[in-house]
Parts: sequence; structure tokens; C-alpha cells
Amino acid sequence: MFGFTVLGPLALRGGQDPYAPRGPKVRKLLALLLLRPGNTVDMSTVAEELWDGNPPRTELATIRTHVYHLRTLLEQQGSGADRIELLSTLPGGGYALRIDPSQLDATVFTQLLDRGRGLLAEGRADRAAQTLRSALALWQGPALSNIVPGRVLSRYVAQLDELRIRALELRVEADMRLGRHRELVSELRGLVSVDPLNEWLHAQLIDALRRCGRRGEALDAYRTLHTVLDRELGIEPSAELKRLQYEILAAGSLSRIPRPAFAETLGAQAG
Repeated sequence: MFGFTVLGPLALRGGQDPYAPRGPKVRKLLALLLLRPGNTVDMSTVAEELWDGNPPRTELATIRTHVYHLRTLLEQQGSGADRIELLSTLPGGGYALRIDPSQLDATVFTQLLDRGRGLLAEGRADRAAQTLRSALALWQGPALSNIVPGRVLSRYVAQLDELRIRALELRVEADMRLGRHRELVSELRGLVSVDPLNEWLHAQLIDALRRCGRRGEALDAYRTLHTVLDRELGIEPSAELKRLQYEILAAGSLSRIPRPAFAETLGAQAG
């Protein structure tokens, strides 16, 4: 069975190397159909994506031509039965792509994300981390990276990006529960450098450093976040992060309180 990828470059995957339709508008049409599998994509939605609200006079004929090229491409895959059912033209106008969920990487990703979220909620952090790693491994770059998305596809790309971030956060949370703080420090430093306004990731980095006994670095990480938020947004870190900073400072103060010598303690007890 062949399949499709959208978590990275749009591509068809079969017995040969992955490939995509050559025409940019045919690629957009395929992406629209893939991101709404089994559902009708009407003509107006196709036109909005292909021409950003400024379609040519030959709009319908041009769309039908693109559909013809896409159908020809898809018919090269699978058996005769697959060819009949894969891409349907609906009587009311519009098209639907009927594929098995396992044929699309985005569908498999969301299934694994839901499963990982459920496992974490059940307290099964090890299984959750493994499942979420499998989900994130499906990503081969930015979603639809070989397409310049129009109005419609931009919304789908944004939604997929949000799901990827959520999967990453859940996987980090699972690893934190498993005590993998030292292993996470380097990864979290990289993540906050890419997404410097994500307070949740900063909080995990600060907490991981604290749990590794690297309190000075944890406070430096907090100060870095404070500077970034003030410069970029004119705001301060959240109350949760301020509490985390306070706990680190308080722990450092307690560690500096001089303790009585062992002999003095014994003498006090004897007295």
C-alpha cells in the first residue's frame, strides 16, 4: 500500500523513491484533499487556495484540469479498485480523497499523540515517552515544506505546527517525570534558542538545571528569560516561573546556613 507525507515535503511514497506532483497547483490540490481525507473539498475552497481570492475567468475548467492531472498521477498507484475509489468527484461539486488513515503521516501522528497523551495521564510515563518519540519521528521538516501555502493551507500548517509543539511538550514532560533531567538540559537549551518566547520550555530548562544541582545556571536561565520577555513583549515571567526562581534562591540560602560542628552538637545533647 502506498502512502502520503505532509509532515515535511508533500510526497507520495510507494515502491519507488518519494515524489510529488510537478505542478505547484496540483501539489496544493493534493495537500487540500489529504488534510481533509474522506471529506468534501468544494470548488470555492480549491479556488481560494489556488488563487487567493482572485481566480481567472476559466476557474472551473482550470480546476478540472488540475484534478485530471492529479487523478492520472494517483491512478498509477495500486490496483484497479483503488483507482476507482481514491479520488471522487461529487455530484454537488467538489472532490474527496478516500484513503486509509495509515496512508497519511499526519493522521498517524495525531493518533500517536492522542495515545501518548492518554498514557501520560495514566501515569505510564515510560510508554508515553516512547509513543511520543514515535510521533515526532514522523516529522521530516516543516509541514508542506515544498509548497507555498495559500489562505486555506496556511491554517492547516499552523494547526499541525501547534500539534507538533504539544507532542514535544508532552514528551519532555514524560522524560522529566522519569528523572531524565541531565539528558534533557542540552535539548532544552536548543529548544529555547529556537522558540525563545515559550515560557513552558524555559521553565523545564530551569527546573532541569535545578534538579541537576546546577542552581547558578538555573538562575542564569531565568535572568535570560526575564530579559527576553521584557525586551520583546514588555512583560515579566509568569507567577509559576517566579515561584520556581524563589525556590532556587531559597534553597541556596538554606545551604549557606552554618551548621554546628559534630562535637558541639554532642555536647549540647549531653547538657
